[in-house]
Amino acid sequence: MALVVFLRGVNVGGHRTFRPSALARELSPFGIVNIGAAGTFVVRKPVSRTRLRAEIARRMPFETDVMICDGADIARLAASDVFDGEPDGKHVVRFVSVMGSRRKPLPPLPIQLPSSGEWSLRVLSCRDQFVCGLYRRDMRAVRYLGQLDKVLGVSVTTRNWNTIRAIAGILQM
Repeated sequence: MALVVFLRGVNVGGHRTFRPSALARELSPFGIVNIGAAGTFVVRKPVSRTRLRAEIARRMPFETDVMICDGADIARLAASDVFDGEPDGKHVVRFVSVMGSRRKPLPPLPIQLPSSGEWSLRVLSCRDQFVCGLYRRDMRAVRYLGQLDKVLGVSVTTRNWNTIRAIAGILQM
């Protein structure tokens, strides 16, 4: 079964930069496919999570959180109607945050930030280690995305819904 790796807080705003394509080449014995510049990889060959995490950590130029999930979980998420009826377009972005571990219990959903007035970020649902939501394309949304760790009580890394769909496409190949 394929694994999917998400690195947290890399290549953001010129900080903690590295070349994901170079890391993928170094880890080619694991059949790694790099997706974009944010530290997202599909691992096609069998490898334990422990070994994979250690190999990635050994090659990174700095410490970072490594979230690993089963490809089947991503495929199920991408095939679901998680955003059914929710707005989409140039002013609203659909996102998925991947939790580093599962916190119990989660706060009641949905969560809206700020809690009053017009929302900048809305957390709609939680499925396994995935938190799904929306944010508006404005500067406040970045601040609220940065607060998700505190709101959820665990480390998270966030990707656009389009990235999740791209991962699901690679998993089908």
